[in-house]
Amino acid sequence: MTEKQKLNRQNINRASTHSLSSCPHEERSRMAEADGKSSELNGGSEEPDPGEDQRGEGDASTATEEQSDSQAAPKKAEDRAKDKPMPDAEGERVPGEGEEEEDTDSVDGSGLYSLNEEGERDGEGGRRERVKERDAGKRAARKRNRPSGGTAHHSSSSEVEDEEEEEEEEQEEEDEQAMDVWLGAELRDLGKPSWRAVPSLRLREIGRCSHQFVRRVCGARGLVQRLELQGRLERHTGCVNTLHFNPSGTRLASGSDDLRVVVWDWARRRAELEFDSGHKSNVFQAKFLPHSGDSTLAMCARDGQIRVAELSAMQRCKNTKRVAQHKGAAHKLALEPDSPCCFLSAGEDAVVFGIDLRLDRPANKLVVVKEGDKKVGLYTIFVNPVNTHHFAVGGRDQYVRIYDQRKINENVNNGVLKKFCPSHLVSSESKTNITCLLYSHDGTELLTSYNDEDIYLFDSSHSDGADYCRRYKGHRNNATVKGVNFYGPSSEFVISGSDCGHIYLWDKVSARIVQFMEGDRGGVVNCLEPHPHLPGLATSGLDHDVKLWAPTAENPTGLKGLKDVMKKNKRERDEDTVRHGDQYDTQLLWFLMRHMRNRRSQRTRREGAEGDTDESWSSPDSSDEEDGGPDHVQCMSS
Repeated sequence: MTEKQKLNRQNINRASTHSLSSCPHEERSRMAEADGKSSELNGGSEEPDPGEDQRGEGDASTATEEQSDSQAAPKKAEDRAKDKPMPDAEGERVPGEGEEEEDTDSVDGSGLYSLNEEGERDGEGGRRERVKERDAGKRAARKRNRPSGGTAHHSSSSEVEDEEEEEEEEQEEEDEQAMDVWLGAELRDLGKPSWRAVPSLRLREIGRCSHQFVRRVCGARGLVQRLELQGRLERHTGCVNTLHFNPSGTRLASGSDDLRVVVWDWARRRAELEFDSGHKSNVFQAKFLPHSGDSTLAMCARDGQIRVAELSAMQRCKNTKRVAQHKGAAHKLALEPDSPCCFLSAGEDAVVFGIDLRLDRPANKLVVVKEGDKKVGLYTIFVNPVNTHHFAVGGRDQYVRIYDQRKINENVNNGVLKKFCPSHLVSSESKTNITCLLYSHDGTELLTSYNDEDIYLFDSSHSDGADYCRRYKGHRNNATVKGVNFYGPSSEFVISGSDCGHIYLWDKVSARIVQFMEGDRGGVVNCLEPHPHLPGLATSGLDHDVKLWAPTAENPTGLKGLKDVMKKNKRERDEDTVRHGDQYDTQLLWFLMRHMRNRRSQRTRREGAEGDTDESWSSPDSSDEEDGGPDHVQCMSS
């Protein structure tokens, strides 16, 4: 090479070096990044051009850091893809047009540099893997929420069951609270005992207050709480529907569905007299007439007849005579306390008969009970023991009606002197009936039992339309025409049977239950008859026997199981009120007619063997529509 050529080459190198040194710093950086990327994509095997001059330390370090970052980014993406599970082919989804995806193939996220074909394939694979991962996560979430999803399904089912159980428990708690509130309403505090045994016995020993001793004993709460079963009187073959002590308390008369009446020596527990009543259907009542020397017994029955039995001192029944005839069943008789020959009867034909055995035609129609123009069938009647001109009746509606025999004018208020009814029953849509009522010992109070309702106490001196004074709860009166009574010589307690087969005694003033006894095994107690002079009583019901009770228990009652029985009675009453609002008549008819068919053939044979008298005492007002049976039946001693 000549000297001139060497000189030209040196000039060219200087010019090239000068042009590189004068380039901006940003341009050199981009060139270095591009060189680094090309080297990476080509496997990193290319070496720098040996003819290229060295750059500054700052430019070289910047290029090196950017190159290392560009190499680390794709490796991290690949590692994440390997760690996550591969989704199913069915769940794979490719983004459509216009769907933005993160471009992880660019170094700085700017997207300024286009990649070669290999780089584009790597970026597309990464996107597919991330889409698969996202879809797999969505499918797993749907699977967990799906009802049939294995363990999740069992877990959700158990949670639903737990919630339902909690709701049921809460509802039961609310019902229990409501029941307790209902049972506790209208109660008063129980007063202190008015009689104490030891002080009373000491006073009696020294002759003080001896004439009041028996009365105070009979009305003592401590003895009422010690009542227990003493024995049974068994002779009847049907349900025992009526009980009545004679005035002295030495004899007890009972009548039954078997159409027979038995007079008991209850202290010795044996029957003194048993005779055929003369009735054709269930005997509902049999009562000794007062001051008759226990020689006259009045009876009524399902056949509507009112009959009188004449008894002899030789323990024989002379005969029975029909003295009146109702067109429907006759459930109750009302005796006048001081009359041996006068009494009243009430029937389902709404008629009240006044019967005087001294007359040739004993029966006299006193009144036909009506509400407006509609007759009201009667189930019960009672004479005021102090003012015997007044009598009260109850039946197939919610009203207690009081009449005065001296001034019954059916054109004025249908002859009613006054009417009582609990205020909440006046406009009640439920069919409510009065099954039994009676006056207290002094005639100042009137006790009334309603079917499938409670027992109510009225003040008989109150004006027409007055509300009740006391309310006695807990029992159930639905299946039969159930009785109610006072207990104690001064009417200190209220006593009633129940469909649950138990006997309830309430303190009259506080309306709290003080005695609770299991009565009939048949499930219904209908009749409760306190002894007139002693602390005891007789009861009967669907069982075929008579039960005697006396205060001989060593300890007072604990009222065990009372609350549960009361709640059960209330629930059943509410359920029947909703489902069978008019069930009363059907159940009553079933109980009353249960034994009729079995007895019909026996009655036919018996009546054929008995002789009839030549005259009848029946009233001209008596029914001619049905056969009342023989007017006069000769009785034979048992």
